[in-house]
Amino acid sequence: MDYKIIIDSCSDITPEMEEKFNIVTVPLHLRLGQKEYMDDANLNIAAFMEEMQACKEKVGTAAVTPAAFSNAMTQDAFVVTVSAALSATYSNAIIAAEDVPADVHVFDSKSASAGGTLVALKIRELVARGLPKTQIIESVNNFIDNMKTYLVLERFENLIKNGRLGALKGKLASVLNVKLLLGADGHGEISLHAKVRGTKAMLEKMLSLISASGRKTAGENAVISHCNNQTLAEQLAGLIRQRFDFKEIFVIPTRGTSSLYADDKGIILAF
Repeated sequence: MDYKIIIDSCSDITPEMEEKFNIVTVPLHLRLGQKEYMDDANLNIAAFMEEMQACKEKVGTAAVTPAAFSNAMTQDAFVVTVSAALSATYSNAIIAAEDVPADVHVFDSKSASAGGTLVALKIRELVARGLPKTQIIESVNNFIDNMKTYLVLERFENLIKNGRLGALKGKLASVLNVKLLLGADGHGEISLHAKVRGTKAMLEKMLSLISASGRKTAGENAVISHCNNQTLAEQLAGLIRQRFDFKEIFVIPTRGTSSLYADDKGIILAF
């Protein structure tokens, strides 16, 4: 049986991928001070980023509502949301799933951005293999528990504005050209994994994290999301291909939600 896959817009994906993998996106709302934007296909990312850089007030996001999820749950489906530790989107998807006639299961990705995308791709792979629903759920939960997601940020202003990164640490990193390598801690929260100085050191650290993870790469996918940093994302993808045997590495521009937090030149890797 085919299942619809529903994601929120914190998961980065291209229109071509949405069509190919039968994935539907429900948008979060983005806030720059008093202004609000919908993170959908009509959002002009370049203009949004320009306004975001100029904004001196708090920036952030608002969760997808239960009603928005309900409208998307028109058939049996699997839903993947941004980490429940970071947003009410997961709990709202659960509320919606309990109130629709379709058979819907909701996964907490315990991640964001490229991590959510990777989970959606894993679901599509298992559905295509014709596995029963119970086996898909068990396999995906195990996949989520072992998945790794890492972020490298060039700018820290938005995390500082939202209290997710101490102002002193952010300013120090900027002054000293230190890149903070953050990542999911396995429980859906963001934690600091390493401090690296310079792009070369950052790339080597990312490769070492793949090696140290013990994760199987053969036959698996990886996702790299980037905010206005295609060249570096492709460089990272090329180095990964040289050292590991992933089936496919998807390089994807961030949508509005991930752009807001990753900020300009940010890179997110999930595997």
